Amino acid sequence: MKKRGKNINVFLMDGDSNGRIKCTLSNWTGVAYKIPRIELEKCKDRKELKQSSVYFLFGTSDDNEDFVYIGKAGSRNNGEGILDRLQEHNRNIKNEEWKEYWREAVVFTTSNHSFGQTEIGYLEHHFYELAKKSKRYATKNSNSTNPGNITEEKESELEEYINYAKIIIGVLGYKVFKPLNEIGINNHNYEKEILYLKNSKVEAKCRQSSEGFVLLKGSKISKEAKNSLGPNLIKRREKVKNNILEEDMLFSSISSAAKFVLGYSVNGWDVWKNKEGKTFKEINNS
Repeated sequence: MKKRGKNINVFLMDGDSNGRIKCTLSNWTGVAYKIPRIELEKCKDRKELKQSSVYFLFGTSDDNEDFVYIGKAGSRNNGEGILDRLQEHNRNIKNEEWKEYWREAVVFTTSNHSFGQTEIGYLEHHFYELAKKSKRYATKNSNSTNPGNITEEKESELEEYINYAKIIIGVLGYKVFKPLNEIGINNHNYEKEILYLKNSKVEAKCRQSSEGFVLLKGSKISKEAKNSLGPNLIKRREKVKNNILEEDMLFSSISSAAKFVLGYSVNGWDVWKNKEGKTFKEINNS
């Protein structure tokens, strides 16, 4: 079935694409905010941020690890809500090092103040499980989340909310719910999309996606690597146990994927081949 288009309203609250952003979607009571950490003070008068919400904190550590923390916040006796919770994360950076590095918050709430503890508990749990499953970001939640007990009617309503939220968070630039191996794939021709790199020392598979090239889980890479690869690829290779990929891995180019596998500089257009033995260069020139 052909997917239908969506009408999404993206409002640049400060007239700047790097500033605060508000997102709404046609026929959806949800509201999403993307708030840079340094802009939290500007949000004091936003009524939607005084109620119950689920939120994401995104950042990158000094080790270049992208991470996310997923939390919830209920309305408070002082009339405040989610913004108070975000301010606490902003001030309290003790005990958990990641709190020093988060840079942006994404908040999901409603325009009609309809979220209670039941709703935000369910959403927090399912957002966390989706993020953990996709393995796009390191999840920094220290405790397991709990979906709670809800009726089937409420579950149906919240699952619809989750589907809309997945669209919005992607539009805001975060593929936190999208596994690498689902991006840009033609499900009817999956095997035709696979590229292979094989010799006496390596046996790897990859495929092109809308973000670059995904080296597939189970690929075997060479044990040795030359220093000419550069520090980034060498560091990524050090994380591979027993020379076998335990997870899919994204590369910006097909040559980077080939260098990673072989351990030396090479033109990926010439060494990756499809099932019929055509090189990537031949496939694209045909």
